[in-house]
Amino acid sequence: MEAGQNNSSGNGHALVAGLRGIRKTYYKPDGSVLVDALDGVDLQIHAGEYIAVMGASGSGKSTLMNILGCLDRATAGTYLLDGRDVSTMDDDDLSRVRREKIGFVFQAFNLISELNSIENVEVPLFYQGVPRDERQQRAMRCVEQVGLADRASHRPKELSGGEQQRVAIARALVNDPAVILADEPTGNLDSKTGSAILDLLTNVHEKGITIIVVTHDDRIADRCERVVRLADGLIESDTIRC
Repeated sequence: MEAGQNNSSGNGHALVAGLRGIRKTYYKPDGSVLVDALDGVDLQIHAGEYIAVMGASGSGKSTLMNILGCLDRATAGTYLLDGRDVSTMDDDDLSRVRREKIGFVFQAFNLISELNSIENVEVPLFYQGVPRDERQQRAMRCVEQVGLADRASHRPKELSGGEQQRVAIARALVNDPAVILADEPTGNLDSKTGSAILDLLTNVHEKGITIIVVTHDDRIADRCERVVRLADGLIESDTIRC
């Protein structure tokens, strides 16, 4: 089934993220326009969706991910995340939203080398001020969920790439986020390990978690329920797989 730019998925689930008229313009030092990375994007994401965001280099997908993740601000437009208008928040509020509402999974894992698996997973809870005992309990549950209970005390250098990405997924889950954003989550992994990570993300999604994956890989997109393709800063297509 092919849908238009304002696709609401029709699943009857609550709106997790809503973007309307989102523009992102980058300027040269002299104030002239360098590029319009996003040129008026409307997008609705509902609870429990599994979405791939695709597009060629320069299409705007990374910029869209950064705005969805509150890592960057739109130049214009409105962004609602889990019922909150983040488009006009200051930096402190954006940091709070990132901690409380979003789980991140990066291509490079972004683990802290000095910390073991459990401690890495605890990090978002530490910044939320969660007491130590509760942090450890919640982190251990997430480590068990990704199948790494026996590697909980290992540091990143003692883990394989696939195991490091599992720790990163556990870290993304630990704050019970409204949405998980995954940026090329298998980009640094061989095909077999990458397939295992995708199996894990599928399992996470089946528990009702909303997942958005930025990828150029059709094999990843084939696992998603919905594929949003960008071109020249606009949504070129928005397809729900029936």
